[in-house]
Amino acid sequence: MFLKRGLFASLLLGAFWLGSVAVANAAPEAVKPDAALRSAFPQVPFDSVTPSEIPGLYEVVSGQNIFYFYPEKELIVTGEIIGKDLKSRTAERRGALAAKVVATLPLDKAVKIGDGKISVIEFTDPDCPYCRKAFEYFSKRSDVTQYVFFAPLAHPAAITKIHYILGADNKTQAFDAMMLGQDIPANAKPVTEAVKALAQEHMNLGRKVGIQGTPTFFVNGQQVVGADTKRLDELLK
Repeated sequence: MFLKRGLFASLLLGAFWLGSVAVANAAPEAVKPDAALRSAFPQVPFDSVTPSEIPGLYEVVSGQNIFYFYPEKELIVTGEIIGKDLKSRTAERRGALAAKVVATLPLDKAVKIGDGKISVIEFTDPDCPYCRKAFEYFSKRSDVTQYVFFAPLAHPAAITKIHYILGADNKTQAFDAMMLGQDIPANAKPVTEAVKALAQEHMNLGRKVGIQGTPTFFVNGQQVVGADTKRLDELLK
């Protein structure tokens, strides 16, 4: 009986010792990626941190910007992730983020053109040659309603034409004239402070969406950058 009790006590002590070793050697709980980013780069604002397609690399969303974080080495990585189809996964994600913001845009502030069943939201610039190419494309379609916002990124002088369009009684006619390269009529209405404020609101909305080039379109939640008429054809079917 004594031997049995001694054996039981030895086994119990052994189990306790092994358990203590297991606890002592257990890996510490991993630091969450968002906490790791905040600790390594406290000055960098961000909205979310999620796993990317690359193991160990996390996608970071900051407003309408996307970059990447590698917690193991506390590194921020910028640039594009390109798939084997040569399409940028990063650009696709930016487009998805922008589409969410676009869904909240005040369309009553846009210039409405047409009355087709398909809605297209456009950020354009009357001095942009690619925007004029897109204008020609849409002028041949009757199945579209365009909601046009102005974002004169590369042509700040275009603001005078934007003021003319936004202040015109017939905005569609004024838009057509400017996109066709015509001059502002000598008898155009004076630019009011309200028109200037509306033009500024358009540009602010473009920044909010993250517009980086014109023209940029949104069709059924999909972003199209540039006068990519082939892609527009696909989305407008």
